[in-house]
Formats: sequence, structure tokens, C-alpha cells
Amino acid sequence: MSCKTSFFFAAGCLLVLAGCGQGTTATEEAAPGAAHLKGPYFDMRGLLDAQARQLATQRRGVQKQVSLRGGATETVQVPGVKWADELQIFYQADINKAALRGAYAVDSASLPGGEMRHSYQLRPGHDNAPVLRLDVTSRAGQPQAIRATLRQDNALFFGQKDLRLTLKNGQLSQYSAQGVQKLLLFDTLRYQTAARVL
Repeated sequence: MSCKTSFFFAAGCLLVLAGCGQGTTATEEAAPGAAHLKGPYFDMRGLLDAQARQLATQRRGVQKQVSLRGGATETVQVPGVKWADELQIFYQADINKAALRGAYAVDSASLPGGEMRHSYQLRPGHDNAPVLRLDVTSRAGQPQAIRATLRQDNALFFGQKDLRLTLKNGQLSQYSAQGVQKLLLFDTLRYQTAARVL
């Protein structure tokens, strides 16, 4: 399979993954000083919307590395990116929804170098919420790194993924997604993709 074919296959898989398990969100007042708050938790949707607009306006491209089923990593460069579509999978990490009020415990910690980490951990008894944990590291109120762990588990489908975003000077610079999915009667699919904004 050529690099281009593998890449588009992987991109298709990630779009399917993005459609699996639409998120819902949580509750509890966030700690004072939490970055990008709009509602009870970190405003992931607002951040992604702003990044997609900014990157589209700047016409930024991306370089991606994709690996499926433990195969060789293939690299592709995409000059023209539809950023709202490109970042779609990360919207699943949006926990700031009324339906999940009270679903997350919030913890804040000061880190070396003046950074703060706000962690949102799913409470027991909220099994339908896809986001198990969301960690947001910020400096001076601006997000620097975001990591989310998501899970979906039912009779027909199991999936778990780890999503990461890195921002520099208020703009997305790198992002990645890795995980596993298993559909009933189909083989397990393991995937990993990492991207750098050009």
C-alpha cells in the first residue's frame, strides 16, 4: 500500500473514530485561575474553534506521521488543511456540557516554571461519559499542553484513545492521537498519528 493510500485509509479510520461516542460533559466549579473556562470546566470546544479559525486564516499546513496495526510509520505533508475537519476528533474531549454536571472531580496543582495543571477525573457512576480524564497545563492562563483519555465500551464496540495537543504562544503546534478499537466480529485496530503544524 502506497504512503498516500495508507494515509487516506488512516484518515478515514480516524474520521470513523471521531464519529464513535460523541462526548458529554461534567460539573463542579473549576479551580480559580483555570484557563479557558466557559461553564464548569475547561472550554475545549472554544479553544478548538479558535484554533481552527486562526490556522485556516493563516493557511497553515501540516506534516503527519501515521501508523496502523503496528506497521511502518508513513509520513505525509498536507499543504491545504480544512482545520475544522482536521481537529474533529479532539472535540470528543469536550467535557464542558450540562449533561455531565457533577461527573468530574477537579484538581489543580502548581508546577515548576510557573505552570498550572488542572485535571478533570471522571467520577465513579458516570460510565456513559466517554472522557475518563482531561489534563490541561497552562502558563499565565494560556493552555500549553492538553491530554485526554477517552473510552467507549458496549456490546458491539470497544475503543480507547489518548489525545494530545501542544500549543506555543497561543497557537497549536503539535497534536497526536493513538488508540485501539474493536468492533464485534472484526479484528482489533491499533493506530497512531502525530502531526506538526507547518
